[in-house]
Amino acid sequence: MNIPLLDLNRQYRAIRPEIEAAIARVVQSGRFILGPEVEAFENEVAAYCGAKHAIGVASGSDALLLALRAAGVGPGDRVITTPFTFFATAGAIWNLGAVPVFIDIEPQTYNISPQALAEALESSTDLQERAKAIIPVHLYGQMAEMDPISEIARRYELTVIEDAAQAIGAEYRGRKAGTVGRLGCFSFFPSKNLGACGDGGMIITDDDELAEKLRLLRVHGSRPKYYHQLVGYNSRLDALQAAILRAKLPYLDRWSAARAAHAAGYDRALAELPGIETPPVAPERTHIYHQYTVRVLGGRRDEVRKSLKERGIGTGIYYPLPLHLQACFASLGYREGDFPQAERASREVLSLPIFPELAEEEREYVVSTIQQVQRAD
Repeated sequence: MNIPLLDLNRQYRAIRPEIEAAIARVVQSGRFILGPEVEAFENEVAAYCGAKHAIGVASGSDALLLALRAAGVGPGDRVITTPFTFFATAGAIWNLGAVPVFIDIEPQTYNISPQALAEALESSTDLQERAKAIIPVHLYGQMAEMDPISEIARRYELTVIEDAAQAIGAEYRGRKAGTVGRLGCFSFFPSKNLGACGDGGMIITDDDELAEKLRLLRVHGSRPKYYHQLVGYNSRLDALQAAILRAKLPYLDRWSAARAAHAAGYDRALAELPGIETPPVAPERTHIYHQYTVRVLGGRRDEVRKSLKERGIGTGIYYPLPLHLQACFASLGYREGDFPQAERASREVLSLPIFPELAEEEREYVVSTIQQVQRAD
C-alpha cells in the first residue's frame, strides 16, 4: 500500500459539485475581494464557534499578527508562548518588534504548561512589567489548559490570544477553541481540518472595539476608501477561498468525528505496544485530531519513520526543532536544555495518517507495520 499522511484529493472528490458550484458563483459575481461571500463565511464561523465577531484575513500567520497589533502589542513588549509550535506563532511576535518569551510544555498534551507559566511570571519582576500578552497554542487539535492560563493572565493583566490554527471545533469545558481568550486565531491552510484551496485565516472575538480595529487593519487602516485612520496591512480573505470554505464548513464536524474514530482505532491497537506512547486526551476536552501524534521512545523515532516510508506510509514530524533553538532567535539567548519537555518532544513525536477519508484497512496496515517494526527489534 501507499498511504500518504494527508490526501486532499479524496476530500475534493467527495464534495466536488459543491466546490465547483462555489467557485462558479464567485467568478460569475465578479466580486473577488471581501464582499458578500466573505461576510457570509464570517457570520457562519462566528455562529459555529459561538463568537460575536469573525474577521477574515489572508492567512493564519496574518491572523496572529493582526490580533497582536489590535491588542496593542508593539516594540519591546514581551509576549509569552510555547517553543513547541509552528514558526508563525513566534514570527508574528517578532515581526511587530516584540519579544517572544518561551515557556515549556506539558509532556502529555504538548501544550504550554500553566505551572511553568506561573513560575516564570512569579520569578521575574521584569517579565511582569513588560509582558503584554500570552499566546497559548492548541497543538494537534487539543486545547490547552485554558482556565488556569486565563486566571494567570488576569492576575498579570495579559491579553490572551489563542492560536487555534490546528483546533477549529475543538472544545475545553464546553467552550470552542478561540472563544476563551480575548481573541482567537484560525488558519485555513489547505492541510487544516477546515482547509481552503490556498491561504486564508480568521480572527474571532466578542470585543466590538477590537473587531472594528481588525477590520481596519486588514485594509490598510482605510475607511472610507483612501482615508486612513491608521497604518494597516493588505490582509483580506479572498472571496474564492471564502466560498470554498463555506462549502466545506457543514462537513467539518463529521470530518472531525471521522478523525476521532481513526484515533480510537490507533489507540486500541497501539496502546500496549512497547516503545510507543499514544496521545492522551485530557479531561473535559474534545480533540479534533488535526494530527495523530505518537511518541517513539528509545531514540528510535527516525528509524521507525524510515521503516514506515519504505513500506509506503507517510508520516510527519511536528516539530523537529523547538523555536528557542532556531538560528533566527539566537539573539534571545536561549540554550539547549532550557525547555527539556519541548526538546524531548521534538526528538520523539511522529504523526501518522489520520485524514477523514482514510480507509479502515489503510489504518490497519499502518498499525500492523508499526507493530512489525517495533517487535522486530
